[in-house]
Amino acid sequence: MNLQRILLLAVVSLFSGCAVYAGLNFNELFGEPEVRERTAPFVSVQAQHFINEVKPIIDKRCVVCHACYDAPCQLKMSSVEGIDRGASKTLVYQGTRLSASTPSRLFEDATSTQEWRDADFHPILNEREQIASANLDAGLVARMLVQKENHPLPNETQLKGFDFATDRQQQCPTIEEFAQYEKDYPTWGMPYGMPNLEYSEYDTLMAWLENGATMNAPMPLNKDEQRLIAEYEQWLNHGANKNQLAARYIYEHLFLSHLYFSELNAPAHFFTLVRSATPPGEPVKRISTRRPYDDPKVERVYYRIIPEQGTIVDKTHMPFALNTLRISNWKKWFIDASYSVDQLPSYNIDVSANPMTSFEAIPVKSRFNFMLDNAQNTIMAFIKGPVCRGQLALNVINDRFWVVFVDPEKADLPEINEFYANQIENLKLPSELESNTVPATNWVKYAAQQARYLDAKSEFSNQWFKDGDGLNTDIIWTGNGTNANAALTVFRHFDSASVVQGLVGTQPKTAWVLDYALLERIHYLLVAGFDVYGNFGHQLITRMFMDFLRLEGESNFLTLLPKEVRHIEHSSWYKDQSPQLSDFLQRNIAPFDQPTSVQYSTDDHKSELYGMIREKLEPVLSDRYDIVNTGFSAEMEKQLQSINEIKGEGLRQVPQLMMIMIEGKQGGDQLFTLIHNNAHSNISSLFDEEGNRDYSNDDLTLVRGVVGSYPAAFLSLVEADIPVLVNSLKNISTEEDYVKLLDKFAIRRSSDAFWPFSDRVHRWYQDDQPIEFGLLDYNRFENR
Repeated sequence: MNLQRILLLAVVSLFSGCAVYAGLNFNELFGEPEVRERTAPFVSVQAQHFINEVKPIIDKRCVVCHACYDAPCQLKMSSVEGIDRGASKTLVYQGTRLSASTPSRLFEDATSTQEWRDADFHPILNEREQIASANLDAGLVARMLVQKENHPLPNETQLKGFDFATDRQQQCPTIEEFAQYEKDYPTWGMPYGMPNLEYSEYDTLMAWLENGATMNAPMPLNKDEQRLIAEYEQWLNHGANKNQLAARYIYEHLFLSHLYFSELNAPAHFFTLVRSATPPGEPVKRISTRRPYDDPKVERVYYRIIPEQGTIVDKTHMPFALNTLRISNWKKWFIDASYSVDQLPSYNIDVSANPMTSFEAIPVKSRFNFMLDNAQNTIMAFIKGPVCRGQLALNVINDRFWVVFVDPEKADLPEINEFYANQIENLKLPSELESNTVPATNWVKYAAQQARYLDAKSEFSNQWFKDGDGLNTDIIWTGNGTNANAALTVFRHFDSASVVQGLVGTQPKTAWVLDYALLERIHYLLVAGFDVYGNFGHQLITRMFMDFLRLEGESNFLTLLPKEVRHIEHSSWYKDQSPQLSDFLQRNIAPFDQPTSVQYSTDDHKSELYGMIREKLEPVLSDRYDIVNTGFSAEMEKQLQSINEIKGEGLRQVPQLMMIMIEGKQGGDQLFTLIHNNAHSNISSLFDEEGNRDYSNDDLTLVRGVVGSYPAAFLSLVEADIPVLVNSLKNISTEEDYVKLLDKFAIRRSSDAFWPFSDRVHRWYQDDQPIEFGLLDYNRFENR
């Protein structure tokens, strides 16, 4: 241990057990707390030191647990503003609350650190007298780093005395409460339940804290970025009604996306589209509302593009390219299209919460083309938006399924547009309700409404596809032979999920075929209309209504199967279903009674249909997730491919996501993600998921690269070890078998190799997928 490290420990440890740190004695020692200015001009020495020396350590060692809504204690260390804001004892994810809570979105719900203090966020940096001793002794980050130094991880493979549960009771001490926290939980210094920092990292952070924790002012935009932002903002804020309506539609679909200018050669800098009370050329005055369609309470809304200030983390990263082709398409779909906007829609909730009403003037084809153009982003928003965490929110979908879409050209007919227009009342969503909702009575209302819509849809479809005319795979969008968004695979990882382009893995149990109305409603239900701060009733009815939309997407797929097998297939997806669901299915799916015109040559109709869909979409399917071109021998690739055939009850021991780094015999690393797909007899039960588990049909999907934000385990091996890995996975039947696999290959959270391996994984991810790259999250990393 070097001399500086010893001196720092001595200074802070001198008082660590003393009574002077209880209660208000901090004020006697260092004065009353007050918010401090901590930013220096971007080009200053202090700012550059933070950017180049300090921030990389915070990103790699702190942000991997402290980012987004699920950051412990709401401490988001991914930005200057988040570090300065500090922590809170209030939970964001609290599914049992009876009343909606006050939103606490960084950059939105307060504009200054003092406002966050008024909202009960407490500092993690010293806000008393700005002297070296106070910066170390009265700063939470410094004290928790020293605590880790004084109490390093015990020499244990499986750590004891830690709570790693996602829903664990959080300890969020203020500096005044820290002495008691340290006494109660001596080994809970930071990084929590992970190895300590390297000496150089510790010294860098402690020296930065000792000197006042100065950070950087926002990075200025370069000339190319300024020019492009000006061009896009001019287009988005043109005064014509068409432009204003189009801009509103675009904003309500992209407000969570990370925009970037794909035609610039510089490394991607990401941006956010926001509503502002001020026009281009003036400082942005952000309009913050619970939902993107809520009343802005200004005479004119302006749409502005601002830099994303936080470190990019995978669990919220949805990159969306802005380029010449995209703006040309927007102009074609929204401005040049033949329609008129005599009056802009109001922000009354009964209008704004229903896109079928608020955007009725825009042709359905234009809206559908916009959503399909980057359909992965559209679906990803419900995966990576605020609904992203929580078993209750995600047990509405199967663990792996394929998604394809109705061809907008086939649906661009006056009769179909008229049908949607006539169904506006039946296409309303629970998102029109407040964030405080009583679920039972509202569910009955929306169930009846959905029943009316499906009755009307069945009647319309029975006429349209009479005798099966036109009901074949030609209705499926091919991405015009170039757009890879035509086929998507969704993975659920228990309480998180992922969506990727392509038809990944073996043939799944179910698939969705999404038409315009269904895709639009999913977005407004789970993204635009979902309030993570809402009460239990709001979150419950959102999940319950998503049951209807999932069933609708599945039913669209079933219509392509022979009429006589549809019910048999569907029943196999919903074994032991509830009487309520049974009644709903009999009422709303059976009425479609036309045959398919798909020609089948075998009795395995679903498998044959999947094959037809794959063949039809072949031009836009890539092999980026397949186990090919790895640099390994053909035999080793074949071994890895066989993992996708592993199935059975023994897989219950395997976590949802494992990341496997394999060093090739010829040199170079390849990173893989092993995904455990949980099987269910049905997914119609709200609260008894365990009772619906079908462990005998669990299976695995191995993909190249990164899928998922929350790895539960890391494995490290060399190419020659592949047969041992495969054999171990095939023969897992007990917890002991799984632990033996870990003993062979795992980099456990207790290992001194954990942080170097984490850096190795992130380097590979960034090199291989630079636009999609974001820091992974270790809040679900296992302790086995």
